[in-house]
Amino acid sequence: MRPASLPADRQGDRRTGAPTDDTDRPQSTRGGGVRPGATGARASLHRRIYPFRVAGMALGGVPMATVLYLQGAPAGTWLFLVSTALLWPQLAWLAASRSADPYRAETRNLLVDSALAGCWVPLMHFNLLPSTLILTLTTVDKISTGIRGLWLRSLPGMLLAMAATTLVTGGAFDPDTPMPVIIACLPVLLIHTISVSLGSYRLIRKVGLQNRELDRLHRTDTLTGLSGRSDWEQHAQRLLQGRAAGDDPACLLLIDIDDFKRVNDHHGHAAGDEVLRAIAATMSALLRPGDRAGRIGGDELVVLLPATPEAQGAAIAERLRGAVEALRLDEYPDLRPTISVGLARSSAGASSLRDWFNAADRALYRAKDAGRNRVAG
Repeated sequence: MRPASLPADRQGDRRTGAPTDDTDRPQSTRGGGVRPGATGARASLHRRIYPFRVAGMALGGVPMATVLYLQGAPAGTWLFLVSTALLWPQLAWLAASRSADPYRAETRNLLVDSALAGCWVPLMHFNLLPSTLILTLTTVDKISTGIRGLWLRSLPGMLLAMAATTLVTGGAFDPDTPMPVIIACLPVLLIHTISVSLGSYRLIRKVGLQNRELDRLHRTDTLTGLSGRSDWEQHAQRLLQGRAAGDDPACLLLIDIDDFKRVNDHHGHAAGDEVLRAIAATMSALLRPGDRAGRIGGDELVVLLPATPEAQGAAIAERLRGAVEALRLDEYPDLRPTISVGLARSSAGASSLRDWFNAADRALYRAKDAGRNRVAG
């Protein structure tokens, strides 16, 4: 009755031993008294359901009251109607909000909702339309919660309550639905349908936003804000495919932060993270709109320069190197970060990203062997 609502060996940095992914931080839980493992959404289930239960029980009480009036029902049945439609939603709220496990308590409340619906079928003498409406909408509400199997678990209690009430009341049977009862059923039918539709719409929008955010996080390195590994690798593959189809050659810059392990050892990993972020910001500011900067892992970065001749790529790499050399960090003024850059141009004969990457890797080794803080092609 309630309206619902690249090569595998590059996975770590071979020079520093640093992992490619940032360490996950433990997630805190919310809600005092909630059992461990209960999420905020689970713990707040009763708060989300409360207004719908209040509205749904009140609306459901309209056709039930109409049936009782036409039947000339006794005072005790009217008292039970008031308790169901007005008092029960408040009791359910109190039971869940004061429970050490609000989620489990609210699940029990939902089962009670179904049992109450079962009681009202014989109390209305099995009046066809309101009985069918109440049982159906109550079951739909269980499905709408998203709790696995809840609607099935609610059926035994609903049927048992229906059978027990039938035995107690004598089982009067009058399925005909007069026009006043039909009219009284319309508000709950219309409002419930609209409420479920709005809830589904909000859920679809929320899932869509979450999927877009997950896609963004998947494509972005969380520490530096640069492209994540899968994103820049896909971009590099497209550049290679374009080159094979006759596009202008592209350049790949493989960048290594010099003596990064010493930064971590002498200043701590917070300083290392700050160096990575500062260099990433410097790169992003200097690159052209069509260029793509990404992080491989640890202290290794990559830049993809589409439609760039080797001489122009070397000039861009030298500009990046000089900007990093001039970089100063306010929190670590004694740090003087530098980078070594290996450059490789895509060629029509390059068979794979691995070949292109390895060519840049060999150039990077030449830059480091020559004394670091330089560009080699």
